[in-house]
Amino acid sequence: MADAASRLKGLLEQVLGVPLPVRIRAWDGSQAGPPTAPLLVVRNRRALRRLLWKPGELGLARAWVAGDLDIEGDLYTTLDLLSGLIWEREDDARTLAQALREPEVRAAVRGLVRLAGPALPPAPPREEVRRRGHLHTRRTDRRAISHHYDVGNDFYEIVLGPSMVYSCAYWESPDGSLEDAQRDKLELVCRKLGLRSGQRLLDVGCGWGSMAVHAAREHGVSVVGITLSQEQAAYARKRIAGEGLTDRIEIRVQDYRDVRDGPYDAISSIGMAEHVGAERYLAYAETLHDLLRPGGRLLNHQIARRPQRDESVYHLDEFIDSYVFPDGELAPLGTTVTQLERAGFEVRDVESIREHYALTLRQWVTNLEADWPRAMRLAGPGRARVWRLYMAASALAFEHNRIGVNQVLAVRTPDDSGASGMPLRARTWN
Repeated sequence: MADAASRLKGLLEQVLGVPLPVRIRAWDGSQAGPPTAPLLVVRNRRALRRLLWKPGELGLARAWVAGDLDIEGDLYTTLDLLSGLIWEREDDARTLAQALREPEVRAAVRGLVRLAGPALPPAPPREEVRRRGHLHTRRTDRRAISHHYDVGNDFYEIVLGPSMVYSCAYWESPDGSLEDAQRDKLELVCRKLGLRSGQRLLDVGCGWGSMAVHAAREHGVSVVGITLSQEQAAYARKRIAGEGLTDRIEIRVQDYRDVRDGPYDAISSIGMAEHVGAERYLAYAETLHDLLRPGGRLLNHQIARRPQRDESVYHLDEFIDSYVFPDGELAPLGTTVTQLERAGFEVRDVESIREHYALTLRQWVTNLEADWPRAMRLAGPGRARVWRLYMAASALAFEHNRIGVNQVLAVRTPDDSGASGMPLRARTWN
């Protein structure tokens, strides 16, 4: 009888209809595939059962998080090779349902079932989100934010480094430091907002307080930062006290829908809008518009997906929705601009910084891998594996233009005269 790796390789290629671009090492120690290709390690039969009971991305994610699957060699190269078999096949006409009409494919699936062994489906890893309640209520948003951000501040310090900024940095060159690039991003946001001493800034989704501290210290503004994460708020308050800025910065555990103390001179929304949801985005934009004074500026820093010909078929990424950002939704850039303008804003500037996020994510992965044993102790092996896969796959998605990230500068125009308060040459921040 053939060894497990050869059998597995042959059966998978029959089901997929293409040669496997990676080498496989199976639970019996056998290997099969191109000798110089990256190595996909199938540690046990349970990995097959996960895939058979939940074919596609979620089954693979469960096997990865549980440690049933692993990769030896360059993670980016392996994910890039596998992307054609997983993510890029979702819109392929040769769907699994169509393929199963073919007798040889059905026979291969039966072979995989025999190879996996008789057993009930394995339970999902404990890191997987269990769905409860409607999307984007105050309660479910709070639970989703807690799942993602309340992993432990020590863990995030490993990944993010001293800046503690969890959004795309702004790089002068690929050889620069992450700390400098994050400082430059915060300064870029402040300059686009035109912050001046004595103004009030609302930082929506303030994270660990980096934007609030930079704006107050470098530009003399008073800041209210809001987050739904208790751990982020505690960290930010301690940091602000250490900077001697408690008289200028207030951190609240508060939903954006509950902010009532406008008007503000400026609002920063950095990596926040992805959590809002498509159905509530217009209401979100209207809330921010109403919280600004006439002539006040909004800087919206947001990840965007590519538009689809038929937007009705858009669905959330199963891995990210189940393990990373529960209920998170990405919108095309054009949709975001339209919603902001429907809310009453005038969009004044759009800057794509897609390549910058790929550089940022690769640095975060490097930070995580450099302190991997400690990261696993702090967050647990499953959660650490989630973050490593998520960030590496996201870096590739940005590099290949499957997703992007944009800074949209908008202004609440003061009256019907059309006066925006913007300078004739607005890009003075460059």
